[in-house]
Amino acid sequence: MVVGLAAAAPVARAHGYAPEPGNALELMLAWSVEAHVLLPLLAAFVWYYWAARKVAGEHPANPAPRWRELSWYAGLLVLLVALQSPIATYDTTFFSVHMVQHLLMAMVAAPLLALAAPITLLLRVSSPATRQRVLLPLLHSRPLRIISFPVVTWTLFAGVMWATHFSVLYDAALESETIHLLEHALYLSVALLFWWPVVGADPSPWRMPHAARIGYLFLGMPQSSFLGLAILSAPTVLYEHYATVERSWGPAPLADQQLAGGIMWAGGDMAFLAALILGVWVWMRAEEAEGRRVDARLDRQRDLLERQQRVDQVDRELT
Repeated sequence: MVVGLAAAAPVARAHGYAPEPGNALELMLAWSVEAHVLLPLLAAFVWYYWAARKVAGEHPANPAPRWRELSWYAGLLVLLVALQSPIATYDTTFFSVHMVQHLLMAMVAAPLLALAAPITLLLRVSSPATRQRVLLPLLHSRPLRIISFPVVTWTLFAGVMWATHFSVLYDAALESETIHLLEHALYLSVALLFWWPVVGADPSPWRMPHAARIGYLFLGMPQSSFLGLAILSAPTVLYEHYATVERSWGPAPLADQQLAGGIMWAGGDMAFLAALILGVWVWMRAEEAEGRRVDARLDRQRDLLERQQRVDQVDRELT
């Protein structure tokens, strides 16, 4: 049964049909096994593991933080669930399931991968020649400066989300496996660009102060909410694929679409709210650390002044 469902998964996604599971266990076991998804995820896992071990061996006093490594693995796991689990099997059967998939990729996996600081790890594991001749010139190149500018990354993320949901691309992706894969690559790419400046874990041509990061995230919440609301309140089914797919189970197409809009609205808001809370916490920690540095500097200056005053007093007594 599991093998049959896995083998049928590409056909299911291409034509929007997935068989009704006989029970909950059959639903949970409806995983896909696709090399074009599994191999890149495995390669990303192996590369980070190897790079982290190499850095730890060469710099035992300053290894790659363990929590960043775990963040990378967690991001890959979320992608695996989004792209190979029953979510992937039924993403073209139900719009609501498809929406869960996209939220997992853009709002969970992408920030986890950004928190892992893969660019920093790549710089540390590369040879000095590669860093100087390839990586650093690329990081400071004009195209990357343009595409990584926070206004551009925010606009790209919002624009892609709105454009794909209200254009022929969404229906085309539901009918074509190739376009579907390209759509996923597009979503993940713009999501990584979106989270890169706000996470701030990797070097970037642009560094946003903490207040700007909070504003960046705060402005991202309403555009996500409005998109979910637009889908939720649409009076007719937006995508012909979901309106015409033949199935005898699950919610009706319009009810499924309304559920998808609600998922985007609530799920997106929760993700942004969590990011805002974390961003404020990081900002407060940074302010506390800066306060400690200022206090330490003032203490050193006061100690120097007191020592100088004692020296001056001894000189006066001797004279």
